[in-house]
Formats: sequence, structure tokens, C-alpha cells
Amino acid sequence: MSRIPWLPEHEADAFPPVGRALRDPDGLLAAGGDLSVERLLAAYARGIFPWFSEGEPILWWSPDPRMVFDTGAMHVPRRLRRWLRGCDWTIDADGAFGEVVQACAAPRDGQSGTWIVPAMRAAYARLHALGHAHSIEVRDGPTLVGGLYGVAVGRMFFGESMFSRASGGSKVALLALARVLRGWGWPLLDAQVRSAHLVTLGARTMPRDRFVAAVRELAALPGRPGSWTTTFPRLTGADLVED
Repeated sequence: MSRIPWLPEHEADAFPPVGRALRDPDGLLAAGGDLSVERLLAAYARGIFPWFSEGEPILWWSPDPRMVFDTGAMHVPRRLRRWLRGCDWTIDADGAFGEVVQACAAPRDGQSGTWIVPAMRAAYARLHALGHAHSIEVRDGPTLVGGLYGVAVGRMFFGESMFSRASGGSKVALLALARVLRGWGWPLLDAQVRSAHLVTLGARTMPRDRFVAAVRELAALPGRPGSWTTTFPRLTGADLVED
């Protein structure tokens, strides 16, 4: 693997241009630095995110192409649409951020570990406390059955991770988030890297240079800082197929 730059600890915006990211592994840009609020916000505003495992240094990524959702063009598969029409699950925001992150950090089937290490959980908890990181919670009655969390900068939302404790839980969270973001005038939702699961809901790839240009523009616009507990409209699964 080619050498990548090591970031200084006390220069929050000292990132190399994303065009210098490696092709193999795709998007690896830099290592080191820290997970301060200032550095994380500077990274996201440049189309960069941290991703590393226990025992590794902090690694910073900007893959090419980037996986995104157009919030006004989400796809609801026919089978899911039929199921949603009778779904009374409720969807809220920022009511259980720590629980959502913990659920996302739980190892998946066939995995022995997680990239959402304690240092990452602590960093995103700090972002959440300052109104920059948000969680979407899906409940069946009082029971949390799915959700996701991510970071908002300006009018851009960067999805980090999602989980399901019941079939469809993460899809409901994602569709609800996209619906609300569309209503707020936020056109893009970052999904980082390609997966077949995301494609079924309408995700597409965007060349990194176009993505970074869009992020630069959207991140500079006034967003919705602070908790989304009261500003995020309460929805049910059935609301997601009204249109």
C-alpha cells in the first residue's frame, strides 16, 4: 500500500486534497490526527469521514465514486410498499442517540468486531451533544426495532450506520429520514460506499469531484443545528407511502 500523510493533532482542518486519496484501498486519504468536534466537522464538510478498527490509527477516507441518495427520488420496492401501508411503527429523532449508536456497533452476523470503537462512540456523542449528530429511531410500540445515525453539516446529512432488530427496521428509518430531509430542502443524503441493500432503495453512485462540490455548496447553507427531537415530524410507517 502506498504511503499516506499523517495528520498533526492540533490542526483540525489540515487534510490533503481528496484527489490524493488512494485507489487501493479505495479512498484512503490520511491517518492520525484526532476525533475532535472541530476536525470531524471539517472532514465532513470536505467529503471525508473516519473509519478504522480497534488497534488501528485513525484512518480518513473519501472514496470515488461516492454512494448517495437523492432525497426526492427514493425507491420503495413493491413488496415493502404493501407492507408499509399497514405498518404502525413510529419514527422519531434524537430520542435515544446512545442506544442507536450502541445497536449499530453490535457485531453483525459472521463478524467478530466492529469499526464503531469506543473512541468513535465518544466522538459522536460529543457531536450529538452539540447538535451536529442525530439519530433516527423506529419503534414498534415502546420497542426500538431499527434506526440510524449520522452527521448534519449545513443542509447535508452524512449517514454513518444503521441497524435492524426487526425486518425492515433500517429501511423504515432511512426512508423516513429522506422524506423529512426532502421537506427541509436537503437534496442529498450521503451513504458513503456502495451496497446492494442501499441500491434497492434508490442509492446511486456519484463521482467524488461532483460529490465534494455539492457538499461544499450544501454545507455552507443554514441548516438545523441543535436537537431534532421537536423539529423532526413524528411519522408512522404508513406515512412513508402516502405519496
